[in-house]
Amino acid sequence: MRKRAILILRLVIGVIFLYAAYTKLKESYLIFAMSIDSYQILPPGAVLGVARTLPWVELAVGLWLLTGWRLAPAATASTIVLASFFTLMAFTYGRGMTIDCGCFGLGEALTWKTLLRDGALVGASGVLALLAFRQNRAVRQ
Repeated sequence: MRKRAILILRLVIGVIFLYAAYTKLKESYLIFAMSIDSYQILPPGAVLGVARTLPWVELAVGLWLLTGWRLAPAATASTIVLASFFTLMAFTYGRGMTIDCGCFGLGEALTWKTLLRDGALVGASGVLALLAFRQNRAVRQ
């Protein structure tokens, strides 16, 4: 049962990361930079740096999850990335800002539904990390 749950979670989360990367990489990084800038958190230079690198990080984490290689660190990385996104989105939503979330390219407003979806992804990724660490511990014993 644990192995099946791990497989399903890593495949679903991995594909979501790949899709998020794809939607950003198919457009100019400047399009994604506009979404990042709308959060009003980073200075302009950092916005451009994040817009250029984050889709590649998402791609790498997605591929890492799909391969299943060193799953515990991969799941931890995905949890950190997703928790960071979620925290930023929740903070921005709490400030009453109506912006494009930038999660899957342009055109997705930041709403309570977006927060619910991303919160569920953080939870699923956290569960995957926990299961992967437990599996590692069981293999070592």
